Amino acid sequence: MKILITGCAGFLGFSLARRLLGSGEEVVGVDNLNTYYSVALKEARVRLLAEVPSFRFARLDLRHPKPIEDLLARERPEAIVHFAAQAGVRYSLREPAAYVEDNVLGTVHLLEAARRASPPPHLLYASSSSVYGLNASLPFSVRGPVAHPASVYAATKRATELLAHSYSHLYRLPTTGLRFFTVYGPWGRPDMAYFSFTRAILRGEPIEVYGKGELRRDFTYVDDVIEAVARLIPRAAAADPGWDPAHPDPSRSSAPYRIFNIGNRTPLSVHELVESIERAAGRRAILRFSPTPPGDVNATAADTTELEEEVGFAPSTPLAVGIERFVSWYREVAVNLPEL
Repeated sequence: MKILITGCAGFLGFSLARRLLGSGEEVVGVDNLNTYYSVALKEARVRLLAEVPSFRFARLDLRHPKPIEDLLARERPEAIVHFAAQAGVRYSLREPAAYVEDNVLGTVHLLEAARRASPPPHLLYASSSSVYGLNASLPFSVRGPVAHPASVYAATKRATELLAHSYSHLYRLPTTGLRFFTVYGPWGRPDMAYFSFTRAILRGEPIEVYGKGELRRDFTYVDDVIEAVARLIPRAAAADPGWDPAHPDPSRSSAPYRIFNIGNRTPLSVHELVESIERAAGRRAILRFSPTPPGDVNATAADTTELEEEVGFAPSTPLAVGIERFVSWYREVAVNLPEL
């Protein structure tokens, strides 16, 4: 297949591209290389991908419609995996407009370009466990409520799901939403807790822990996430002939539209995360506790029933195993990258 990945210089886009290229697929990568975190890290990812002849890179910004329209018309990919987005819950408190521009407007431009393609590609896009917001009924089900987002970031991710359904309904564009749960691992994002904690612990610096370390997250190892996405790519969303508008299932539709949770199904506390890093690093953390910031939720946990039924797979890598792999990568690779 020829697969176009937006956000290919990001953590998930890079990881998926490596997996697909290793399987003999042709990948067209798109990214604007923004400065939200280390550009050097993003450039290092792209350089690794560019070592494979079946990879091509286009630097463009989805906030502008014509470049992506032209690229899709020229490349005609069979599938698009849309990972380009402004990430981070807390940053959305300071720069909400950036999230609307990147996550909402950028997605609209991609949807417009995709629905004009012939034949229409299967469009998979990154959503987030953040869409569950104030919902405290664990584990989160794709059939559950998502009407009370707790941050601007979460609201924009929910907006992408609603936009995707609109295009699936209006233009029969097959779309698949991927609600990711706290993804971590090698080549990850420096702004995430596991990355910044590892860096500080190895340097003997204190780490800031929110909410007394009692917040729980469904930490999901990146290889498991990529396995799930790779299995979903060739399975284009289809209309559900049994979908009942009188009792609508929000994860399906009479349109070619699906939503899946991709999580590890095992919520663990931030304390347990820190302990895993301490064991892998062989050093103790210096803890400083701070109140939970606005926008953070107390706990997340994924119900992956639909994913397992669709592709026969669900993430399962234990946190201790994944963190050990990450710390090993950090010591071998990240310490040699500038800005990290």
